[in-house]
Amino acid sequence: MWVPPEIKDPILQHAPTRKSVACFGAVSLDTGQFVRMMCPIFNAATFLIFLRRLLRQQTPGRRMIVVLDNARYHHARLLADFLHRHTRQLRLLFLPPYSPQLAPIERVWKLTRRLATHNRYFATLAEVLKAVSACFDRWRKPNKVLHRLCCII
Repeated sequence: MWVPPEIKDPILQHAPTRKSVACFGAVSLDTGQFVRMMCPIFNAATFLIFLRRLLRQQTPGRRMIVVLDNARYHHARLLADFLHRHTRQLRLLFLPPYSPQLAPIERVWKLTRRLATHNRYFATLAEVLKAVSACFDRWRKPNKVLHRLCCII
């Protein structure tokens, strides 16, 4: 950070906090539709709820492949029965370790941060959630931004 020499002690506004919210998200590479779910924590139970939500968005007669990183909750035993029951509709495809650049959703998270949170002061977590949700709401229907961002041909 650059500060003019005449200013001795710059004052930066920030809200020191460790509060956070987890957000699951997926983009249909077929249509550009964005599906998201916010929850208090990332774990196998919340991931299972998100997978159920994704299956409701599935095109009838088509198989869904979900590209994932190798988070522990993606491999949890809690998911085994669900995944076995939905083998024909859903498949999980795991990326190699330490390769987030291969996941299309990472581009969505980066654009969201740039549009909703960069260079802005938020006094509370609720204000951050409001800004991020407003950004997500613009992408509720299939759209050209996510279509182009995720390299959908």
